[in-house]
Amino acid sequence: MDPETLFRIVDVTGVICNGLIGGTLARSRGFDLIGFLVLGAASALGGGLLRDMMLGIGFPVALTDPWYLGGAFAAAAFSYFVPLDRNKWTHRAMIFGDILAIGCWSATGASKGLSAGLGVVPAIFLGAVTAVCGGMVRDVMVNEIPKIFGGGPLYATFSVFSAAQMVVFQSYGKYEMGMGSSIISCCILIVLARKYGWVLPKPYDLTEYAFRLRQRKANRMKRRRTFGKFRAGGGRNRSRAVIPSKNQDTAN
Repeated sequence: MDPETLFRIVDVTGVICNGLIGGTLARSRGFDLIGFLVLGAASALGGGLLRDMMLGIGFPVALTDPWYLGGAFAAAAFSYFVPLDRNKWTHRAMIFGDILAIGCWSATGASKGLSAGLGVVPAIFLGAVTAVCGGMVRDVMVNEIPKIFGGGPLYATFSVFSAAQMVVFQSYGKYEMGMGSSIISCCILIVLARKYGWVLPKPYDLTEYAFRLRQRKANRMKRRRTFGKFRAGGGRNRSRAVIPSKNQDTAN
């Protein structure tokens, strides 16, 4: 199979899976059909729409390619009539399609950024925006904290990694290799993160850390002074015990 065709299949599969995920969330909130369609489209197309608007090059692809809007609306409408959250295998299939899409969309966004003449960092940023902003928009619409902000397995981190990987490969003229490796590596890493619960560490407080260091140092100095006084006092007592007094000699 032609690599471009394979990447296209992964891309559209991600759109459909995110449309289903948005529809499933709409069902859990008791939304009507319009709510299903809006959440499905936001989840599936939000990142790509934002990326194309930031680039400002022609119309967004989501509006010119019928597979995007059609796939998102069809998936959301399907989830309106068929509950998908009752079967664990259906849920796993949707999540896996979403995971595949994260690597594909990260690489696509980075590639479009480089093709538009942007530098390395903006291209990586566009890749991450393409991959995760649809889910962010969906979560904000239902008044939830976006999942990529913490508390769940790593997604956005590996999206940045995949986008950076694509930038490296495309810089050497290896577009197809970059797309394929970004999708595969991102998929593997996210599956491992979900299995083992990998998360980023919580924020540090350097002022508290410095205060604890000063407190430990002060406690050590206090213990040293106390031990020094104890040794000095103990040495005098031992010398008195060894040397007998004159009264003891007279008595003996």
